[in-house]
Amino acid sequence: MANLPGRLVVVAPTRHLKEQWADAAQRFGLHLFTDWQPGDLIPADAHGVVTTYQQVGSSPEPFFALSQGGFVVLDEIHHAGEDRTWGDGVRLAFDGAARRLALSGTPFRSDTNTIPFVRYDDDVVVPDIEYGYGDALGDGRVVRPVYFPRFGGFMEWTAPDGSVLAASFDDALARNHANQRLRAALSLEGEWLPTVVGHANEQLMRIRAGHPEAGGLVIATDQDHARGIADLLRRRYGQKPVVATSEDSDASARISRFAESTDPWIVAVRMVSEGVDIPRLRVAVYATTTTTELFFRQAVGRIVRHIAGRGRQRAYMFIPDDVRLRHYGFTIADSRRHSLTKNTRESDDDRTRDADTDQMSLFSVLSATATDADAEPDVLSVHDEPGLDDEHGTDGVDEHLGPEALTLDLGRLPPPAVATATSSIGFGRFDRNERDRLRRMNNDLTKELVDLTGRPHAQVNAELNRRAGIGKVSEASIVQLNRRSRAAEDWLRHEHRRSRFARFT
Repeated sequence: MANLPGRLVVVAPTRHLKEQWADAAQRFGLHLFTDWQPGDLIPADAHGVVTTYQQVGSSPEPFFALSQGGFVVLDEIHHAGEDRTWGDGVRLAFDGAARRLALSGTPFRSDTNTIPFVRYDDDVVVPDIEYGYGDALGDGRVVRPVYFPRFGGFMEWTAPDGSVLAASFDDALARNHANQRLRAALSLEGEWLPTVVGHANEQLMRIRAGHPEAGGLVIATDQDHARGIADLLRRRYGQKPVVATSEDSDASARISRFAESTDPWIVAVRMVSEGVDIPRLRVAVYATTTTTELFFRQAVGRIVRHIAGRGRQRAYMFIPDDVRLRHYGFTIADSRRHSLTKNTRESDDDRTRDADTDQMSLFSVLSATATDADAEPDVLSVHDEPGLDDEHGTDGVDEHLGPEALTLDLGRLPPPAVATATSSIGFGRFDRNERDRLRRMNNDLTKELVDLTGRPHAQVNAELNRRAGIGKVSEASIVQLNRRSRAAEDWLRHEHRRSRFARFT
């Protein structure tokens, strides 16, 4: 790639994905600053920044200046069409970039909003490069074959209007009643969900016999539902699941710890639905009432990550035998058989939000019983090679590809010319954890100086920044943070000596 005079900017949908991008970039010797705010300088040892669509939409002008002549990665670019402000902001912010790479696993939207920097032909997205699940599965070493065990059931419930209804998944129902049937099946008040979770847990335990670190994911409907499923896994099946919901302030940290652990289960609502990379996930339970194709494909994407050296390891998505979900499963299977199916737009009728949502407090589940799973889940999966040992087989690949296997040249992006003193640390030696440690240390030393000298916090901060030659701690490189901490320690030693001398005199 040609040398680029500008910065590297990555835009992601969520805060957790910001951190994931920064961690992944670090493995390739790239430092992406995650806490950059418009108006700040970039640390001298940073290649660029990673931000969110929300931040770009609210302040596009600083990103325009930052990305001039640079390289921009727009991860899950379809999010830029969710809000007109976001889309307009992205266009304005990155129109002057020398290179733009727009990525999306689901490059279509269910509304009429267009996606920035994307070509359309008769309202259909025309990608420059299209590489789908079928392509990746055919190439091997990229994704896993996914099975879709489908569970039928018979449900009884009281509808919001007070009527008592009963139906199986085989019965044709109006959309609002189909949504209520699915809600009844997924309720913890019946036996359908506990039965399916039990089957999924058994499948995971079989996989863990040969792949001990393999994990499972339950995608819940809401936060209370997630906690109830976690309690179910504890009480009935002796598991200790991790729960990650958006209201948990440490949800991203929990997901990161789970990704690096050998814990068997994580229960989440939408925190693990898109982009989150946990390759050890092998089993998932689709226990959410969201029935859009976009969300379904995102959910399946959580369990397809291939792990080198384990052959074509299988993955399993346990789903209700709802006609919509069944159709999506067959569509994915068809894409495996042939080529990626051209994206089609969803209609508003695909959404699960009932017209009588305001009355859902009157909804109650009377019973929900699961029937046998689809006896031949192979119908929904192909490319599973006969005789392949699921856990110990090989597809002829033994190597574990690491960062060193890839050549990535972003033009040796220089530190910003406007930054403070040049860092002597070479790119590739940057450690995000070290930066965090140094920031905490500087904060502690500043507080100690405030207590010892009696000076205002702002005054102590300003003096330490002056001694270190920086404008703000948030803009400091690792070298500068080290310099600032040494200045603080020298100041503390001086104050302690002066205090001892005053006592003796």
